[in-house]
Amino acid sequence: MAKLLSASLMCADLTDIKAAVKDLENAGIEYIHLDIMDGAFVPNITLGFDLVNSIKKITDIPLDVHMMVNEPGRFIDRMNLDSNDIICVHYESDIHIHRTLEAIKNKGVKAGLALNPHTPVQCMENLIEYMDMALIMTVSPGFAGQKMFAGAERKTKQAREFLKAMGYGDMLIEVDGNISLENGKKLYNCGADIFVMGTSSLYLKDKELTVAADDFRKYLD
Repeated sequence: MAKLLSASLMCADLTDIKAAVKDLENAGIEYIHLDIMDGAFVPNITLGFDLVNSIKKITDIPLDVHMMVNEPGRFIDRMNLDSNDIICVHYESDIHIHRTLEAIKNKGVKAGLALNPHTPVQCMENLIEYMDMALIMTVSPGFAGQKMFAGAERKTKQAREFLKAMGYGDMLIEVDGNISLENGKKLYNCGADIFVMGTSSLYLKDKELTVAADDFRKYLD
């Protein structure tokens, strides 16, 4: 399984974006995780599409755009992304979610499907041909600082087993929410490949970002 780190930019110092991104480059981070929230699908409003496009201009790190918005298909063309990047949308966010996933892939971008804690892994069955990644939410989406929900390990393992049974055993699984060292290790053992890192493991007051990233990778071994 892969061991890929996706740094949540929402947790960085947004007063100096260039420096924040440079720190991620120096740490060898594989993805920059960008949370887009509309205040409707989730009760919070965060980063926007202009920032996504600005970040794309200043780094070669692939972007991992997590859209927590209603009807995300309306906004796909607002982002200038390429085949290295990911746009992830929630199963419940669009009535015809397969069209949204298809639109992402037609744009030449990797398509991810996000599953909330209550969303069964079986929802992927008739969408899997449109997917490049599955995102397992290990907290309810919308806010940082939550504790991982009790069924997160079981859910991640179910997702890996389900993908294998469908013939997509190599599909990447991302986990997002309270990804501490301990939780990351547990979820890695359950089949996770990409770890969204925020205040639980990467942006720490008592540790440099590069050291925190290295410590996380070593802990997975």
